[in-house]
Amino acid sequence: MLDASFKRVREQLGSEEAKDFTLGNDGILRFQGRVCVPNDTEVKRVILEEGHKSRLSLHLGMTKMYQDLKETFWWQGMKRDVAQFVSTCLTCQKAKEEHQRPSGILQPLEISV
Repeated sequence: MLDASFKRVREQLGSEEAKDFTLGNDGILRFQGRVCVPNDTEVKRVILEEGHKSRLSLHLGMTKMYQDLKETFWWQGMKRDVAQFVSTCLTCQKAKEEHQRPSGILQPLEISV
């Protein structure tokens, strides 16, 4: 599943234009050690959903989610796509601080003796 830009990069492997790209023994194209994700909306959506909604990450903010994903994956415009994805997450929008009800005046706790 290669898009046109990745086909061009594969042809240029070993040249100065593609110096940051490598092709692993598994046939996976990598950019600076990260898996290159083709320009496929569905594949990107699955990666973003898993990175954002998995049990281990639980609705990360944009910066943390981008930092985590960029350790493993790479595609052009990844930061923009992550920001857009997080901004459309209803759960994250509801949890924002400005949407929370003020707790009111703090009350001292009774100290039991």
